[in-house]
Amino acid sequence: MDTGVICGARVSHRRATVDEIEAAAGEDTRTVIEELLTADGVTEAFAIQTCNRAEAYVVASSRAKGRQALSAFGDDVDDSVVVEMSHEESLKHLMRVAAGLESLVLGEDQILGQFKRAVEIARGAGALGPTLETGLTKAVHVGERARTETQINEGAISIGSAAARLAETEIDLEGTTALVVGAGEMGKLAAEALADAGVTELLIANRTIAHAERLAESIAVAARALPLDSVTDALASVSVVVTATSHPEYLLVPEDVDGAGETLVIDLAQPRDVDPDAGTVDQVAVHDIDALESVTEATKETRERAAETVEAMIDTEFDRLLDAYKRRQADEAISTMYEAAERVKDREVETALSRLESQGDLSDEQRETIESMADALVGQLLSAPTKSLREAAVEDDWSTIQTAMALFDPNFSGRPRTTGPATPSEDDAEAATEEAADEIPNYVLESVSDD
Repeated sequence: MDTGVICGARVSHRRATVDEIEAAAGEDTRTVIEELLTADGVTEAFAIQTCNRAEAYVVASSRAKGRQALSAFGDDVDDSVVVEMSHEESLKHLMRVAAGLESLVLGEDQILGQFKRAVEIARGAGALGPTLETGLTKAVHVGERARTETQINEGAISIGSAAARLAETEIDLEGTTALVVGAGEMGKLAAEALADAGVTELLIANRTIAHAERLAESIAVAARALPLDSVTDALASVSVVVTATSHPEYLLVPEDVDGAGETLVIDLAQPRDVDPDAGTVDQVAVHDIDALESVTEATKETRERAAETVEAMIDTEFDRLLDAYKRRQADEAISTMYEAAERVKDREVETALSRLESQGDLSDEQRETIESMADALVGQLLSAPTKSLREAAVEDDWSTIQTAMALFDPNFSGRPRTTGPATPSEDDAEAATEEAADEIPNYVLESVSDD
């Protein structure tokens, strides 16, 4: 029986600053994993590092060994920001991470891709065995289900992405040119969202031109930087304008947009960058941040409702996996018990047949009668302990199962668990249960059926 115990530790945005997360992270994910594997008693390891989290996991021969392996994790940050996780807490947390429930932006898609890459890195380092491999595979499965079966990743959740969403509802962005005024965090989010929405070219204007150039280089579409005083001249060549500066006065007034043609202006700044009267100019539409907040609030409510569904999904999948693993553990003990009984049965039947044959020839029918009687005895003798073992598994009474293994298998040296069992994937658990059941003869299975 597998006695590996998962231990985990994390530093994330929920308790830590960006600087603390960076301090807790290792040089790179593979290096962290390889170092964890060198620890005494560790057989498997996994790590994931993003801008919002640094997490490490090991499978060890005991909880104490696992904690020791992770003792250096987070050495450079305050203990209050480090969260230690037990076996089952680790497995459930991995599902939550992949599903986007632990993300800074609820339900965002990026984390699932980052999670998959981390799994591939661990797999490439030879760090995944049956315990983590199946747990991580299940986490990815849950993450994919969350996004295909719920609305957890639907809509715009930031003001920047909401601006692009609003622009999409009013004009066809495909093949257009957009102007983003401001190269701060809000401007960056808006520029990225516009690029994703199909804009062909982006103009980025900023007081400090170097900041605009840096943002332009990071965007996935053609982009170029402009000085702030070139904004008015650029209006005639763009379809969408998004402003997000901290300028104390209006950057655009009605006279600036007069003659610009059909132009959608979205003002994200507080105080406003755009004079509201600019919206009275023919073919010019102006929206401010108040309109966008209703968009993001509606999206937030949608995602929060979806998150409740995802939470229930995780609970159901997690319980199903634990139950399947418990059945597998119980059937391993039952198979061991059967094998021991079968050895005794075969030996005693052979002895009885030899003695009977010494007293006279036995017909095939007589041999079958004796063998059937022996099978029936084994089935009746195993019926009660088999049911007891299955009940023990359901009740997490692993000491009973370990005792049975030790009684019937002289080579068994396992120790009672100090935490819950490792969780295989549903398919693996069911396959293992079927394999174990195949080793138990029908006369035993029939005697312990639930019917």
